[in-house]
Amino acid sequence: MSIPLLKVTPKTQNQRVEGYDVPDEDDPTLYRLSYAISDTDVNEIIWAAYRQIFSEHLVLESYRQPALESQLRNRAISVREFIRGLGKSDVYRDEIADLNSNYRIVDLTFKRFLGRASYSKDEQIAWSIVIATKGLHGFIDAVVDSDEYRQNFGDDVVPYQRRRMEGRPFNLTNPRYSDYWRNRMLEMELQTRSYYQVRQYQSGNLDRKVIRQAVSPMFFNMAQSLLIPQQDSQRDVARATSSTIKVPDSSRSAGEVKPTVKATNVALPYRYLYNMPKV
Repeated sequence: MSIPLLKVTPKTQNQRVEGYDVPDEDDPTLYRLSYAISDTDVNEIIWAAYRQIFSEHLVLESYRQPALESQLRNRAISVREFIRGLGKSDVYRDEIADLNSNYRIVDLTFKRFLGRASYSKDEQIAWSIVIATKGLHGFIDAVVDSDEYRQNFGDDVVPYQRRRMEGRPFNLTNPRYSDYWRNRMLEMELQTRSYYQVRQYQSGNLDRKVIRQAVSPMFFNMAQSLLIPQQDSQRDVARATSSTIKVPDSSRSAGEVKPTVKATNVALPYRYLYNMPKV
């Protein structure tokens, strides 16, 4: 049984507000398959889709999808199905999905497929549940089949960034530039290095930070889980004094106690010696 999508209250962003926009060079170019009348027009649509989904203005030969391109040229599939295929390709998984956490995958996918950033952390959490339950392909299907995608792009238009007012385009966001990726790379680099290997790359006196870099973060997480909580001596004393158990007074001021054991005569060795005459 699949978990339904959690309800999220969308925040107000510029693409949700109607306003007067003066046409300029920052306005997106609409690439529509129904307007294509030649192979050149279809090529422009294909390259625009690559730039938007793969974030590459110079698409590598290994990133191309010949089967999807052939189907689009022959009008066997729509632009929306072409975008869906790019999202399910190994390139999108290797270059984006495998490099980020589920929260950032949601944000990057929304920027490239819906033309907007995620509204809040709540929306990232809600859609990350979709990734966890349905996988990457199910998440791509849910985004492409959503009402927001259909209303803005339909079956015929390549997705674009809606009403970009400031900042660089979304499709130029580097998927590797995040705390998640940097920490992951540091962990992969340090998990096989010893203390002395880390010391070779450091200068100056050793400090706690240098020593910590030589230890895997997994070890610190394991050690932290094994820490025994410390006891508070003041609370222990207060708990003992407030109890009903009486502690006997062993001090000397309570009165002298007479010894109950009598002294015994001890036979010393000199008693068995012969009597020495007194001088």
